[in-house]
Amino acid sequence: MANPKKRKTKSAVGKNRAHLALTKKTLNKCSKCGVAVQPHSVCNFCGSYKGKTVLKVAPKATKTTKAKKK
Repeated sequence: MANPKKRKTKSAVGKNRAHLALTKKTLNKCSKCGVAVQPHSVCNFCGSYKGKTVLKVAPKATKTTKAKKK
């Protein structure tokens, strides 16, 4: 295997990694329920896409705390 002849400088390493920056995910609001959804995907909360119901989604149960036993 080939080995580098000289050490890369900090600036050269930084220039090499310039394209590795993280980007924010874009989110849109669902037209039916208003929950944040990625564009071009079905809403996981209500099951709609472009205003039409595509999936049958069961109603989500709310979190309940367990009763403490005495």
